[in-house]
Amino acid sequence: MPERATACLSRYWCGPPSAPWGARLPALARALVACGWYGIQTWIGGEALLTLLGIFLGADLRGTPLPFFGIGLGQLLAFMAFWLVQLLFVRKGLLTIRRLETWTAPLKIVACVALLWWAIDAAGGIGPIFSAPSAFGPGGAKEGQFWAVWLPAMTAMVGFWGTLALNIPDFTRFAKTQRDQMIGQTLGLPPTMGLIALISVMTTSATVVIYGHAIWDPVALAGTLSGPFVLLGLIVIAVDTVSCNIAANLVCSAYDFASLSPSRISYRTGALITAVIGLVIMPWKLMASTDGYIFTWLTGYGALLGPITGILIADYWLVRETKLDVEGLYSETGPYVYGNGWNPRALIALALGIAPNVPGFLKVSAPGLFGGFGEVWSVIYTYAWFVGVGVALASYALMMRGRVAPSMLEPQTA
Repeated sequence: MPERATACLSRYWCGPPSAPWGARLPALARALVACGWYGIQTWIGGEALLTLLGIFLGADLRGTPLPFFGIGLGQLLAFMAFWLVQLLFVRKGLLTIRRLETWTAPLKIVACVALLWWAIDAAGGIGPIFSAPSAFGPGGAKEGQFWAVWLPAMTAMVGFWGTLALNIPDFTRFAKTQRDQMIGQTLGLPPTMGLIALISVMTTSATVVIYGHAIWDPVALAGTLSGPFVLLGLIVIAVDTVSCNIAANLVCSAYDFASLSPSRISYRTGALITAVIGLVIMPWKLMASTDGYIFTWLTGYGALLGPITGILIADYWLVRETKLDVEGLYSETGPYVYGNGWNPRALIALALGIAPNVPGFLKVSAPGLFGGFGEVWSVIYTYAWFVGVGVALASYALMMRGRVAPSMLEPQTA
């Protein structure tokens, strides 16, 4: 049932199962962020298809930028083609997606290792890759700017992973035991992402040695290769993008949209809503500049989702001391019932968590209108996700103190 996907949110935000109004607010926030990411990944996949076709035809197929869209006709058509390809998997349902994930995950690791091997070989070994001096060091182009660059980037990356952290129950709820989900997350996320991050850094460093400038875009890098490597590289990028996009962005948003009205919105309908929103937001505009991508998009939605994370942590770990009444999640008289379907303290904590980051977000996203905000707001916005988590966590824990029945803090039996 789609309602079960938001059960973990319901106990913090809403009243009885017949009117889970409060749970829909954080679910909708997460869904809209997923829509943005769905569009971005679709754009990347379309660029891979266009690059592949252009190499085979020996021509630049992007075309002259169109009015309003700001991209060429070829780019727009490739984006739409990739968008339609993903809809085929949406129609097939979750079983097809799981099979796709099973086959593409090992393929991605093999492709990344092969890319690293090529980079090391073409750069003349590991030595040249690590021999370049740091741009942040003495005499470097960004001397003394390390913290000014690293802190916002770290906040953006935490916000990036904060999305999946919120809706990981969409996947772990299918695990047969607690041990299964713990092993799956431990082995599936930190080691593989650490490996891919290392390979990405080493490969980008190698491109400086090979081509004289850094190429971080995998599509652009694949386009510089020759022979079968181009075909293999772009096919892997395209297939992996479909796999990642559907699993990380489509599944959660489809469930979240379905939870808004389970009787009217099915999983497939929710997935279609996600796809349409991802299309109309024109994701290439988010990717147009580093500032827009990191400081407006990544950090911005981190400022929104961070407070939700803080409330979840506070309620489970501090307020209810890790005690979970599963039966009570679906009871109209259980311990998670609040008046009129809303927990007002959660709403206040959410607002308090978001508020400190609003001036900084406005200053970054619309400097012409809000550039007058003081530097202190920019500094706060640099830590947007952490500020949101901290403020919301503390305020919610304080407001909920003494408002949980003692029986709720006793161990629950299945």
